[in-house]
Amino acid sequence: MTLEMPVSHVPTLRIGTLVQAEHAVETIKAILPHGFESFQITFGSNLGETDLFAMGKRILDVLAQAEHNAVISALGLYGNPLTDPQTAKDWQRIIEAAGAFGTDIIAGFTGRIPDRPLPESIQAFTACFGPLAARAEDHGVRIAFENCDMGGDWERGDWNIAHCPRAWEMMFDAVPSDSLGLEWEPCHQMISFIDPLPQLKDWIQRIFHIHGKDAQIDWDVIRRHGIRSGLPFAWHRTPGFGDTDWIRLISHLRQHSYQGSIDIEGWHDPVYCDALEMTGQVHALRYLKECRGGKFIPNPEC
Repeated sequence: MTLEMPVSHVPTLRIGTLVQAEHAVETIKAILPHGFESFQITFGSNLGETDLFAMGKRILDVLAQAEHNAVISALGLYGNPLTDPQTAKDWQRIIEAAGAFGTDIIAGFTGRIPDRPLPESIQAFTACFGPLAARAEDHGVRIAFENCDMGGDWERGDWNIAHCPRAWEMMFDAVPSDSLGLEWEPCHQMISFIDPLPQLKDWIQRIFHIHGKDAQIDWDVIRRHGIRSGLPFAWHRTPGFGDTDWIRLISHLRQHSYQGSIDIEGWHDPVYCDALEMTGQVHALRYLKECRGGKFIPNPEC
């Protein structure tokens, strides 16, 4: 007998998606039947007046009424806590509220001192995330830094220093806490012409959460025009439409006992967007499940 792999058989690697906090309850209700196994609830720069504990209860009530055994994998807060005091305060709030959502992972940007070389942000990073790491440890929470460059580089940027291994080494040396890690995805590596798989092997012990987002590189454009011609040479893609070898990636995660989710980060694909957004996301969900091993085949009882 062949069965759709139940979540209970894959507790260490779920496939889910991101949902915006503003419409989280309604969105989760609507898309649960497609088979998503986890959800990351994402906020913008600030939490505003959100009652996190009430929101967590509403969402967990929805999940408890369903037959899908889905979970909240992470909460995301994507502001700049090094320059915005409210974002820094909201990091404290969201760490304390993580348990209300049944998760132990809070993801977000490190922040950055705008328009300055990356090392000049390390002192502010330490002052901000030293205390936050201690607070996370007290609450049994892990902090996962998103690895998007947000248009920045080593010399200047506005949002995030956690976009390359050299910066990760500086960050984790400055705040040596086991509660600090990465929210990683292959897309950002590929856009920077990094092979994501060797990097995954080097950093897997620091990866707490994974965004399911791929990339497609147009090497013909690069070979003819380079990367400074103004012509597009790379696109963010939904998994299943890009260049990543997800079978190898997921195999490596399983070989190293990764316990967490790959949550699809939609709303970036240039083709499967607008009216085709959920078409693309559900395709990615099914594709990643196949890369995970497909349908569950029970061992014979003998």
